[in-house]
Amino acid sequence: MAEIVTFVLVPAVYLVALCAFLPFVPLIAALRGLALVVQLLVRYGNTVVGVLHRRTPEFRTLPPYRPQDEEVKAYRNYFYGPAFRDLRQLLTLARRSYATTVGDAFRAVTSRQFVAPARSRAVTVPYGVALYVGLSVGTVLAPPLIGLLLLLHAAVLTLLSAGARLVAGALRTVDRTFLAMRRLRSGMLCPHCFERVPYPAYDCPGATCRRRHMDIRPGRYGVFRRRCECGGRMPTLLMLMSRNARLQAYCVHPHCGRPMNTDAGHMPEVVIPLIGGQAAGKTQLMAAMLLSLEHAAAHGGPTLSLADEESDAHYQVLREVLRMRGHTRATQRALPRAHSFVLGRGRSQRLVHLFDTAGERFVDREDTDALRYARAARTFVFVLDPMAVKAFWTTMEPAPGPLLDRTLGSTVDPEEVFARSVQAVAAMGAPLDRSRLAVAVSKTDLLTEHGLAPARREDSDATRAWLCEALGLHTLVRAMDLHFREVRFFRTAAVADEEAGVDASVTGFVDWCLRG
Repeated sequence: MAEIVTFVLVPAVYLVALCAFLPFVPLIAALRGLALVVQLLVRYGNTVVGVLHRRTPEFRTLPPYRPQDEEVKAYRNYFYGPAFRDLRQLLTLARRSYATTVGDAFRAVTSRQFVAPARSRAVTVPYGVALYVGLSVGTVLAPPLIGLLLLLHAAVLTLLSAGARLVAGALRTVDRTFLAMRRLRSGMLCPHCFERVPYPAYDCPGATCRRRHMDIRPGRYGVFRRRCECGGRMPTLLMLMSRNARLQAYCVHPHCGRPMNTDAGHMPEVVIPLIGGQAAGKTQLMAAMLLSLEHAAAHGGPTLSLADEESDAHYQVLREVLRMRGHTRATQRALPRAHSFVLGRGRSQRLVHLFDTAGERFVDREDTDALRYARAARTFVFVLDPMAVKAFWTTMEPAPGPLLDRTLGSTVDPEEVFARSVQAVAAMGAPLDRSRLAVAVSKTDLLTEHGLAPARREDSDATRAWLCEALGLHTLVRAMDLHFREVRFFRTAAVADEEAGVDASVTGFVDWCLRG
């Protein structure tokens, strides 16, 4: 009887139980497969958060990103490389997470249902087989879903990367348009080396960082903001720099690298070179021009502000010299630095560069070749000292009184200075035929004291006639008319009174030079 129960009845009952269990196998398998798929998707989501947001070491498969270009010293914009780098890390981690999760699931079923079950294997093995079926189904269904998410991620990144490049290109176009509107299509003028700078370099604004960024325009290292290696951020466009938050600009040419004006690129630039022989009165005339503008600003005219500390320091010295009716020291023979100032307000602002060059440089051809700033000028000032003309001492008859001091005159013939300087400037490619020339006859105050200056100083034609008839400069005047589109003659007196008021002749001269 016992054998019948053991070998017949028990197997029969077990088979009946198995038959009753079989309908539940698809449900168990489906639930286990669904659970595996959900588990894999949740782990994929955690991996996405870890790679894109948390960025802790366990979510890194590549070394931490660092600026690769030592000249750039900035992090790439996320959509110019790092985004696809994160996608590669996500793909690697998702593959690892998939293999680990599936392997752990199969091992857990094998251990609990087959190797070391908590109950009889007769009960756990069929259940384990159902779980195996579900895990196998989940293992097959999960990769397409995860792959679809990865493809969607890659498609979104591709669209955003393309959008970032389009926005950066559009911003560059807008920036070039603004520069063209400011007549800076070929770049800004460096006041030290006189080369055109397409875009200045800028130092990181961080308090403790001194990294210099060579090209901050929108691109791979930032669309609206650039992130320095130190973590500091800086604007990528000149138009994003407010008046009070403009970064210090630097020349990008390797032989220079010196600081430029802070206002460079933010407004049109005007270059006015002062040409003349040694002791012709260029420096005093330049100081009188600035003093005239300052006086006009104080009485409702265009505002005036010196563009940098060096220009301001030099001007304050010259200003006092003019007020004391003194004589400035000779300009140094080294290449000049521009005396720069901002004139006007709002949209009418202009950054004006005045160049006062040592008179010796207008005699030696090798020296005049170094005056590259003249290529950017469209208005030139030729300072003509009548006392440098031989005919002045032979034909002019001074009025009775103190003799005119010959040591105050220039020793260089104006015709020689003009010929050499025009030849050098034309060789540099300056369009003289489209430029204007203001001829400033200097030291009119001395000539007036001795009765040597004619009346009607404000009349250009009268001054032209005086130069031709009294001083015999017919050839020089004809050469000026030949080379320049427009020539205007002024008789100027670079002197100032105690109230910083300059001679009226300087006011009209400055207005004409800055017109247009």
